[in-house]
Amino acid sequence: MPLYEYKGLTKDGKNTSGTLDSENSRTARLKLKKDGIFVVDIKDKKKSGAVKKSGLRKTGKVPVKDLALMTRQLATLIKANIPLVDALTAISEQVENPILSEAISDCKNMVNEGVSLHKAFSKYPNVFDTIFVSMAEAGELSGTLDVILLRLAEFTEAQAELRQKISGAMTYPIIMLVVITLVIFGLFTKVLPGILEIFQTMPDIELPAMTVFISDVSKIFISYWYIFFGGIIISLLVFFNWKNSTEGRKSWDGILLKIPIVGEIAKMVAISRFTRTLSTLLAGGVPMLSAMDIVRHVVDNHVLAIAIDEARNNISEGETIAGPLKKSGHFPPIVIHMVNIGEKTGDLENMLTLVADAYDFQVKAKVETLTSVLNPIMTLFIGSIIFIVIIAVMLPMFDMMSKFGN
Repeated sequence: MPLYEYKGLTKDGKNTSGTLDSENSRTARLKLKKDGIFVVDIKDKKKSGAVKKSGLRKTGKVPVKDLALMTRQLATLIKANIPLVDALTAISEQVENPILSEAISDCKNMVNEGVSLHKAFSKYPNVFDTIFVSMAEAGELSGTLDVILLRLAEFTEAQAELRQKISGAMTYPIIMLVVITLVIFGLFTKVLPGILEIFQTMPDIELPAMTVFISDVSKIFISYWYIFFGGIIISLLVFFNWKNSTEGRKSWDGILLKIPIVGEIAKMVAISRFTRTLSTLLAGGVPMLSAMDIVRHVVDNHVLAIAIDEARNNISEGETIAGPLKKSGHFPPIVIHMVNIGEKTGDLENMLTLVADAYDFQVKAKVETLTSVLNPIMTLFIGSIIFIVIIAVMLPMFDMMSKFGN
């Protein structure tokens, strides 16, 4: 039972303070009123202590896998007919992530005071996003909160798995790129200068053009390395600053979709998010127009969001979704075909799920193909540079050996 700290005034007008156990703040106020105490301030001691220890927790991020596990556990407890407050209490004590644990504990207190679960979740937008809150609201209104939470857990797990697959596949190429950069920098600033200095002390040897070129590159690296790395950092900062601006984001989203392979993968990921999220929301009982408002933000691409907006406007006028999606030119025929069939048969949720599953599989295959191509290309690149450096060093050595031989 929560422990509350209070400050108040007695019937004699004297200040008083203390603590008491109570189910919620409202009950605590009634107890104090019966004791003749007028409450000036009252707060949950555990909650206030947690906020003092970590004032940033409410704005912190929670890993998707932790959120998915919590959602599944909560669905299981509710399905077992355990009261919501008791279920939230058990979850808050079991969850290891401190940010999520604090959020659930606070939500439990709000629910205990009569606040609906989805409104309690909405107080923590960085933990429970719009999809989560909308699904919880639909579950409460329909009386199927356990079923909705289970679907939400499956949705969250599917998104986490896809994200993990992409990030895991791209980790090795990124590490390789960093290693290649460091190897080339070390080669041209530490190894080559010492070797080339030996040749320069021998006036009888005329350095080949390749060796002179490599020597000049090495001198540039040594003298202007800070410009090289500074230029990369500044370029990245300028790019990300432009990309995060409103106009820059719009332009970049259009450019991204046109980049070979990468653009195709980005489009597949966006379509997978769109179809799976829309399917989850509709299956959870969220109205179509509200669901379309939510999914336009999930695709994370301005160009595709415009197409979804047009589809939403069509729906509000009594038309279908498939038409504007096809008109945009950004949704493949198979997606349009499946959505069209779903609308006609009244089985749109299942059709969208099938599309999402298919695109998740394609994304994984494309990413694996991309990484399998990138790895040998980068290996070949660094091998070519090392080969050129070896030739540039060996040529004057052959010349030196031939002269000494004569």
